Amino acid sequence: MSRCRGAARPRGGSISRVEPISVLDYEPLARERMHPAAWAYLCAGAEDEVTLRENRAAFERLRLVPRVLRGVSAPDLRTTVLGTPVEAPVLVAPMGVHGLAHPEGECASARGAGEAGTLMAVSTVSSRSIEEVSACATGPLWFQLYVYRSRGLAERLVRRAERAGCRALVLTADSPRWGRKERFLRVAGSLPPGADAASIDSEVGEEDLAPAALTWEDVAWLRSVSSLPVVLKGVLHPEDAVLAVEHGAAGIVVSNHGGRQLDGAPASIEALPAVVEAVAGASGGRAEVYLDGGVRRGTDVLKALALGARAVFVGRPVLWGLAVGGAEGVRRVLGLLRGELEHAMALCGQASVGGLDPELVSRGAR
Repeated sequence: MSRCRGAARPRGGSISRVEPISVLDYEPLARERMHPAAWAYLCAGAEDEVTLRENRAAFERLRLVPRVLRGVSAPDLRTTVLGTPVEAPVLVAPMGVHGLAHPEGECASARGAGEAGTLMAVSTVSSRSIEEVSACATGPLWFQLYVYRSRGLAERLVRRAERAGCRALVLTADSPRWGRKERFLRVAGSLPPGADAASIDSEVGEEDLAPAALTWEDVAWLRSVSSLPVVLKGVLHPEDAVLAVEHGAAGIVVSNHGGRQLDGAPASIEALPAVVEAVAGASGGRAEVYLDGGVRRGTDVLKALALGARAVFVGRPVLWGLAVGGAEGVRRVLGLLRGELEHAMALCGQASVGGLDPELVSRGAR
């Protein structure tokens, strides 16, 4: 049984009285089911939450310019990420403590992601251990790594991820300190059970769990201790993207940590084109570029792909689905995004996610 009893408050066996027809329909339903402090933790951005809001606003400023009379009736959404096939370029982002949203936590999320035909990145601070999640998973897993001051802990986590069958390591690079999530700090003392990080060694002291100020040498170290491909998460500057490629990163996630770290940072979708261009010049297209932050619609996915992302990671909406319907809620959220993406591609005359028109997106005035 889960250690997270009482963390979420599911009502009945169905997802809702009225079936949600968009991802955004899940948000108020999830809020009803979650403890107020757990909801604040999930929703919070850093400080004034400017970047949190801008992640959405920046998508809304972009326009899709459709092509017509192309005979596209069944767009192909299939792709690969670091060689792993997925049914659509919509992946589950690494997020901590899913147990705050549902008693089964990451185990349910991993089942839902696999049933949706995609992969999930398991967080270092997951509420279920790497081993538990792997045992429940019905699809491929990556492992997101925080490197704390205890380098030994990081290496032990890498070894466990390898044994659990994770296919890549996602090194979070934007957290030399934790962001000030003021909305959550006001209610943090009332957080319910479910916030423990199950994969962290119980004997590790608090001082060892402070965030480490990493350098590029740490990327080289990680590559030296594991043969798994390394994906660098938290890149916004094109020069950092070039350095990531030079230090052997197989993939880069353009991300501002969901607006939870530095308030005032650019929206991920705004930073994406320059990073894509830099990576293409540095690696000849060998390194893959992904995006997270603000994805709520299939049209958002299409915009990111057209601007050069190979796939997008989806964060908070997955936890909305988890809170409302467990594994089935996760599958439904991912399925809604996939269906919207397929619909938008047909309307834009795009036959395949691997062959999108580069001029599909316009940055014209609203």
